[in-house]
Amino acid sequence: MAADRADGDRDSDGDMDGDSGKVSPLVGEDEFKASYAKEMALLALMEKTGYNMVQENGQRKYGGPPPGWEGPAPPRGCEVFVGKIPRDMFEDELVPLFERAGRIYEFRLMMEFSGENRGYAFVMYTSREAAQRAIQMLDNYEIRPGKFIGVCVSLDNCRLFIGSIPKDKRKDEIMMEMTNVTDGVVDVIVYPSSTDKSRNRGFAFVEYESHKAAAMARRKLIPGTFQLWGHSIQVDWAEPEKDVDEEVMQRVRVLYVRNLMLSTCEETLRQEFSRFKPGSVERVKKLTDYAFVHYRCRDDAVTALSLMNGAQIDGATVEVTLAKPAGIKEGSVAGRRYSSRGYLGNNGAACGGGNGTFVLHRDGGMMGGDACSPLRTVSLPPRLGSPFYPRAEEPDRCVFPLFPGTPLSPTSLLSLKQSQIASAVSLLEFYCRKNYWSLPEYHLYSTPGQDGKLLLLYKVVISTTRSTYIPDKLCVLLDDAKELAAQTTLWNLEIQP
Repeated sequence: MAADRADGDRDSDGDMDGDSGKVSPLVGEDEFKASYAKEMALLALMEKTGYNMVQENGQRKYGGPPPGWEGPAPPRGCEVFVGKIPRDMFEDELVPLFERAGRIYEFRLMMEFSGENRGYAFVMYTSREAAQRAIQMLDNYEIRPGKFIGVCVSLDNCRLFIGSIPKDKRKDEIMMEMTNVTDGVVDVIVYPSSTDKSRNRGFAFVEYESHKAAAMARRKLIPGTFQLWGHSIQVDWAEPEKDVDEEVMQRVRVLYVRNLMLSTCEETLRQEFSRFKPGSVERVKKLTDYAFVHYRCRDDAVTALSLMNGAQIDGATVEVTLAKPAGIKEGSVAGRRYSSRGYLGNNGAACGGGNGTFVLHRDGGMMGGDACSPLRTVSLPPRLGSPFYPRAEEPDRCVFPLFPGTPLSPTSLLSLKQSQIASAVSLLEFYCRKNYWSLPEYHLYSTPGQDGKLLLLYKVVISTTRSTYIPDKLCVLLDDAKELAAQTTLWNLEIQP
């Protein structure tokens, strides 16, 4: 399966300036014949379809626009990323395959100097429907015996994550500094600290006018080669906001509220968000400095959105948006990023009691724990509070009997759904694997407590991003300390606009 979007790869398109059309006189006769046959196949494709083909900056462009095209390029969401392409496969084989899903606007195959492809391509269709069809038809398609390609949605990424920013810097200061050192800055997104709204959280997101501008800025700001305000900074691609189907969003009646004071309680939020229509709020779930407000009616949610975005609650200016449903399958992206804007909806499959006992629902009923049932409930110890699973919406925690002869298959962590991953430690490992990062390193520290107990803390290091995360609380139990450290890391990684 293709990776969860390779936006970061686009800035490397210019690394190679190859020309597969030139054949060295030292090449053997067989290789010359193969190269000639390939060129003839590409010429035949262009003659048949009327598309042009140009190679530049390490990629070969077929179309863009296609013959007879008038008007602007297709909108966002019309492009797919194709990975795991055999290195000796080219447009004469790939284009006819991808044309089955719909009309191609542009096909970009990444090329090596040697004339081989780099194993991936971008295919832009003339419509979103064709792009979705390509994902459904061709993801995990066996393109050659034993060779399966991955196809997923491709989104232009124009946003960079900038870490290790001094926490006393304001948005206008960060905007001015980024504008001075990079070109094409459109906006800077800064989140205030949950404990002191006058300070930032040590990171910001910088929005650029185009992917190319963001890529050029990223190259210039590579960690170790650039400093801001005398500090070495962390720079990486921000994970782009995934597009959720418009029909799905039209049914959403939950608001995501961020930038709350830690002291703000759920009852205050209920009162503030139902002031325009008492009784309109169904329930409120607050987690640290953000919350989800569930309405009984979508129209009321939309009205509240217009009234409450930018409102003052307990002295803090809040940001309000429609919450994006968690678990939406976007193309065939392997797994989903865990965002504080996701929610589990009103009809979760599991319910939980205060003692950590969970049971499986079937057809709206509960499976009992009788001896005749193949399922039984188990009382599992309640976990440290997690921002990813509110207690009323925790995943199923049931056990099933293992019968003799039950077939078991090796399974990758990345093949699991979010609802199957219950601990922050596992979520962090999943996230690192999905982004091809090194696994998190946990470093244990301790200090004596006032009552003589040894208090524990884990520091988390992710070497790929050169990032270090330390929680602001100490724990007595080793497992709690590790879970808290993973939660702290996920919190810092996952907070996205």
